[in-house]
Amino acid sequence: MNRSILLAVAAMAFVVVLSNILVQHLFGDWLTWGAFTYPFAFLVTDLANRRFGAATARRVVFAGFVVGVACSLVGSQIHGEFGPLVTLRIALASGLAFLTAQLVDVGLFDRLRAGKWWRAPLASTLVGSSLDTAIFFSLAFASAFTFIEPGNDVSWANDMLPLLGVGPVAPLWVSLAVADFGVKLALSLIALGPYRVVSARWIARTA
Repeated sequence: MNRSILLAVAAMAFVVVLSNILVQHLFGDWLTWGAFTYPFAFLVTDLANRRFGAATARRVVFAGFVVGVACSLVGSQIHGEFGPLVTLRIALASGLAFLTAQLVDVGLFDRLRAGKWWRAPLASTLVGSSLDTAIFFSLAFASAFTFIEPGNDVSWANDMLPLLGVGPVAPLWVSLAVADFGVKLALSLIALGPYRVVSARWIARTA
């Protein structure tokens, strides 16, 4: 594995570990600090895809998945005020959401790579982020998936409250999901800047 690929793997691992740490700390009523770091996993994936192709990008994704599983195992052994920091539902939801969203991102980016420079990273990140948010929050908190871990009480996440404090009444977890996706949407636009700069440098080096 060459040095540049190792750098991509290290960057993905850094984002995953940092996000797993920051997700334990709240930012306001609807978010955690991890919401602001995790979306950069899509930037790492897209840059790896642009530089090395889809096959290598998938390897970077799988490396991130393994690191995420390791973080979940560690978190399951650390007990906070309400039990383990990472429950079975959280671990399954996180792992499935990450793997599904990132692999879809890789596939869609690869299909669109020949178009305008912004189309592939923007479209793949938005679709991947949508899947990530939907899969994680529904599996982790929706009452319909209580059977995954019956002993884990997530009734607090199903309290009926105004959406984001101002909208129609919905389960709390829906507000958490909407806020999370809003951050992902904003960061997907911001990430186009560093994506453009880095990819342009690669093009210049090979010209």
